[in-house]
Amino acid sequence: MKKSKIAVMGSFVVDLMMRAKSFPAPGETVKGTSFMIGAGGKGSNQGVAAAKSGADIVMITKIGDDAFGEIALASFRSAGIGTRFVFLDDKNPTGAALIMVDENSGQNQIIVTIGASGNITEADIETARGEIEGAAVFLTQLETNLDAVEKAVAIAAAAGVTVILNPAPADRISDDLYQKIDIFTPNESEAELLSGIKVEDEDGARSAAEFFLKKGVKSCVITMGKKGAFFADRNKSRLFPSFKVKAIDTTGAGDAFNGGLAAAFGEGKSIEDSIIFASAVAALSVTKTGTAKAMPDRAETEAFLASNKLLK
Repeated sequence: MKKSKIAVMGSFVVDLMMRAKSFPAPGETVKGTSFMIGAGGKGSNQGVAAAKSGADIVMITKIGDDAFGEIALASFRSAGIGTRFVFLDDKNPTGAALIMVDENSGQNQIIVTIGASGNITEADIETARGEIEGAAVFLTQLETNLDAVEKAVAIAAAAGVTVILNPAPADRISDDLYQKIDIFTPNESEAELLSGIKVEDEDGARSAAEFFLKKGVKSCVITMGKKGAFFADRNKSRLFPSFKVKAIDTTGAGDAFNGGLAAAFGEGKSIEDSIIFASAVAALSVTKTGTAKAMPDRAETEAFLASNKLLK
């Protein structure tokens, strides 16, 4: 296996997760069944997923000078991710997410405050410029400040680095940014919000993908949960079915997919094989509770793929 170097820029937040038999209605209090605290944030989750999938990760993020920041550093180190480019903010706290999980369905509801991760500066990015330019893949999201995303993507694109942008949480971006993206990875709700096209089936996904291709992205992968992942570029398109597993907690499934996709593509797999690999990483992640700690390692994913073949 060729170990790929992936530069990941994104958020770190501490997840405060509660599980209950149902979500509360407005004004209602329900008794939870468990509580867990752990590392999270889209950028962090995707970095951990890629690292556990076998990639060499450079993590670019920002944390506060507080107890939650210590959780970030410990999490990265335990995943084998260096902390040289985990910048410290002495004014803003480390971000946090309140997560509610319905035990019956495995579905979740989340409120997140980004904190220090929303204050990544141009100087921070310049400090990490060499790592971005030297990566096989640059992976980022929209959970940090947009000007930082635009700056870092511009550096990666100019250096010929493959840019994967996961537009989560969904937000409007410029045509200039679209045109620098090699692989655009919205989920169905993000694709609908950004394109104005309903994504309920393969036809809807195809129409939304065509919208993004016209915007300038080179390829698009729309993740649709149990319905699979729809891929399109200017020459071909295909719906990849999802792996069938018993979902316990869907929190972080999209992050698992993106981390797995970056790791596989960065090591030289085709986009088709990378999507299958990413789908396996995502499927395994929902069979466990939590986010970063639920990401499967390479051996788990390869064993799963060996016994659960998707059509090539």
